[in-house]
Amino acid sequence: MAMKKVRRKKVSEEEKTEATPADAAPSAPEAPAAAAQAAQQTQEVVVNDASANAGYANFCRVSSTPEELILDLGLNPTPYATGKVDVSVTQRIILNHYTAKRLWSALSMALQRHEQAFGVLETDVRKRVKAPAVDAPAS
Repeated sequence: MAMKKVRRKKVSEEEKTEATPADAAPSAPEAPAAAAQAAQQTQEVVVNDASANAGYANFCRVSSTPEELILDLGLNPTPYATGKVDVSVTQRIILNHYTAKRLWSALSMALQRHEQAFGVLETDVRKRVKAPAVDAPAS
């Protein structure tokens, strides 16, 4: 597994509300100060996934508390079955709601790109199952 660098720029609420097209290009004397301020606001996040555990899930349960969102992931061995099905939760991810919202946004963008390339995803398993073709009688 590889390490991935992510750059983020922190922008204060003050800068968001005060930014205007006239502010976009600082004058020559202000340029060094603006560059120094931009350097202070840039955060470099180095992601090291060398110790990450990979797992597969075709089942997800979401629950929450006022402080956290809990994702329980597992494997449903019989996704087409009806009635009672026992699913063992093999992974539990606990996120604060801010991180959960960022995850939701990232997943949404990834799924939109996938559907644009490959077509709409049907989430109802029973609608995806195709009945076997019936052979015509031999003449």
